[in-house]
Amino acid sequence: MRRLRSNETLVRLLYTLLLWLLLPLVFARLMLRARKQPEYLQHLGERFGFYPLPPSCRGRVGEGVIWLHAVSVGETRATVSLVAKLRAAYPDHQILLTHTTPTGRAASEQLYGKGVQRVYLPYDYPFAVRRFLRHFQPELGILMETELWFNLIHEGHTARVPMLLLNARLSEKSAKGYARFSRLTRNALQELDAIAAQTPDDAARLSGLGAVLPSVMGNLKFDVIAPRQMLELGKSLRQRFGTARRVFLAASTREGEEALLLDAWQAKDGMDGALLVIVPRHPQRFTEIAGMLARRGLRYQRRSANEEVTANVQVVLGDSMGEMFAYYAACDLAFIGGSLLPFGGQNLIEACSVGTPVLTGPHTYNFTEATRLAVEAGAAVQVNDAPQLMRSVQVLLNDAGARALMSKQGVQFVASHQGATDKAMEVIKTFLG
Repeated sequence: MRRLRSNETLVRLLYTLLLWLLLPLVFARLMLRARKQPEYLQHLGERFGFYPLPPSCRGRVGEGVIWLHAVSVGETRATVSLVAKLRAAYPDHQILLTHTTPTGRAASEQLYGKGVQRVYLPYDYPFAVRRFLRHFQPELGILMETELWFNLIHEGHTARVPMLLLNARLSEKSAKGYARFSRLTRNALQELDAIAAQTPDDAARLSGLGAVLPSVMGNLKFDVIAPRQMLELGKSLRQRFGTARRVFLAASTREGEEALLLDAWQAKDGMDGALLVIVPRHPQRFTEIAGMLARRGLRYQRRSANEEVTANVQVVLGDSMGEMFAYYAACDLAFIGGSLLPFGGQNLIEACSVGTPVLTGPHTYNFTEATRLAVEAGAAVQVNDAPQLMRSVQVLLNDAGARALMSKQGVQFVASHQGATDKAMEVIKTFLG
């Protein structure tokens, strides 16, 4: 046993040494990202465990801290139902949300305002994660989806902070990546106090890497509730787009996809006057896509202009954050980006929940089960490439009956898979009482 622990310590030391060797690249990456998104250079100290928040932010007297880590926008949105249940069950506790990206932090601000504390999670250096744990003294740590930070988990375990991995998902691709660091991964999984996976396949892959008896809780994203103000904004946007005009939304598009979509869209002559709305996944690409539209000679308008969309406008560039529900509510049909090229896809559940018919590309490994179930339910259509996508768009935009059926099936599909939040709370109550 002593020899085994010694080997684990050595492997973790080598991992930490590698992190130190990579530190110059960490700063270079922040600088590079800040060229398009200056927010990456804000709160820089937090990424190394230095927090300006006063001690009162760690929780008032008699008030514990429940810490949730949500990397970016998708994970942050998935916390909504869980945070609501936590507030109801533990009103004397403070909720702390940690993020990795500025967009995740911005999503938290929009969703919760001052109702939660939010900071960046430090990089996985032992000194930094120790400072984080000492500063906030969380009573419980909840990592969302696939967040295996080896030093963070180990230091939490050493500090006797119960560490949970909830809403866990692990694609085959990610599992192969973690398997390259099998000893570190196995140790981290076994130092977690509980793991609840989205699907049986996720649980099986986690078990294969060393997790002990992970449970299956379903996907928190099915428990989504569209904010009323977003649905009202969706109605307003539809009025601006034109109620008599068919609207096709390309949501959360990634690098290279917009060009493929526009090639196929223009080959169909703009679908006989239909309006194309493009919402890039990352805000730093808004200007890039605006330039692409201009070079192609397309008449476009930015959402941020906040103006009526005249009949001669061919494309609306959705250059706003946190309004995806509104875009879904304002369109007739939506393509979920990140799936035409091998990015793994994005969440299609939000679109289905508000009755928007969905199209997706072939690359959905981040949402394999949800995509499969949506297609089987008749709520979504999966295509192989951009030309096939536009053929499907043309058919569906001209078939109101088919869209209405997909809309109904989408709402039913989401409702039939709800309940993950309650299962997550059952796990949490084991540690918080």
